[in-house]
Amino acid sequence: MSSTPAKSWQLVADIGGTNARFARKQPGENRLLDITSFNVAGHENFTLALSECLATLAKDPAWEALPSAACFAVACRVDHEQVRFTNSPWHFTRTEVAAMLGQVAPVLINDFAAKGYAISELQAGDWEQIGGMDPLPDKPVAILGPGTGLGVSLLVPTHDSFVVVDGEGGHMDFAPVSTLEYQILDRLAHRFGRVSVERLLCGAGLVNIYQALSEISHRHPALTRPEDISRLGQSGDDDIATSTLKVFCSVLGSVAGNLALTAGTLGGVYVTGGIIPGMLAFLKASDFRQRFEAKGRFQEYLSQIPVRVVTRQDLGLLGSANRLTLNRA
Repeated sequence: MSSTPAKSWQLVADIGGTNARFARKQPGENRLLDITSFNVAGHENFTLALSECLATLAKDPAWEALPSAACFAVACRVDHEQVRFTNSPWHFTRTEVAAMLGQVAPVLINDFAAKGYAISELQAGDWEQIGGMDPLPDKPVAILGPGTGLGVSLLVPTHDSFVVVDGEGGHMDFAPVSTLEYQILDRLAHRFGRVSVERLLCGAGLVNIYQALSEISHRHPALTRPEDISRLGQSGDDDIATSTLKVFCSVLGSVAGNLALTAGTLGGVYVTGGIIPGMLAFLKASDFRQRFEAKGRFQEYLSQIPVRVVTRQDLGLLGSANRLTLNRA
């Protein structure tokens, strides 16, 4: 009596500063199976989390014990043998991970490159649009997202496909617009020296803005966690927290508009990350869109560009899966 042979599979991962997510997929498909999530703070290092993931996946006899290929989206640079995360203590080498996967060398891509690879797979229900017209399919797309840090990438169409361009746009200089933003910059510069936009547009950035506004108001900063600032700011139960969210949305609009101008992203701007979906109503009511378009002589140009807030949760995993399916060199 013959038994059904175990199926081949591929491992995809989205590893940020707060969470690491893994999933199984079949070759040639982008459907995510057996999604598993780990809290970075709950695991001493990456290899422990990967070992736990592989042990869990190996329990299903319908699949081969180890993957035939792997793609990891990581929140750091990917051009070295040693991989060190920007906003967490995790690190690993390509060699040790390949050994854990049965000598399968993982494809490593930046986490925001993964989000670029995911954009073409999104459906209409995966985002909410804030202003603008329909995207032009033959024009570049920008992706940015505040989470543990601030990620940025571009999607550039070619004659039959697209190219994903990743970079470190979250570390561009913060350029204040209003008097209040200049005051915030002054206080952050005393703390950090150079102030990048990531110092404001991420979870820790919410705390930085809140502390600066508290100092400007000569008040003690009562809140220390970004989730509390977001919650109380949206409810209106803490006026400095509400002001913090307003500054956050304004600066995000300016940065998104600058990115759209720089890359000519008439294909749209997609906002992702862990912060914005939880404050979408506040963002829509803020001056985010006004600041996005407030670029002087190019206001009309920017008014055409749609901004889409991605509400789908597994964007990094989807992008890693599509990267393997496309089999890009």
